[in-house]
Amino acid sequence: MHSPSPDPLDLRGLEPPEPLLRVLSALAQAGPGPHRFLFDRAPLPLLAMLRRDGWSHDLHGDDRGFELTVFR
Repeated sequence: MHSPSPDPLDLRGLEPPEPLLRVLSALAQAGPGPHRFLFDRAPLPLLAMLRRDGWSHDLHGDDRGFELTVFR
């Protein structure tokens, strides 16, 4: 299991596709991770893009939103 980074990027409240674009931009400049992101809803289109680009992920959600952890 990967230990989470201390400071998730909070993307809640942003309209699509802004959260997706911010995640892709952050990962383009990032090391292997882990990297954490907070969303209002499950970022399903993003998950397929991450897999395609060689990233692994964990997604957990509840009534407050979703947390995505991304790593290589």
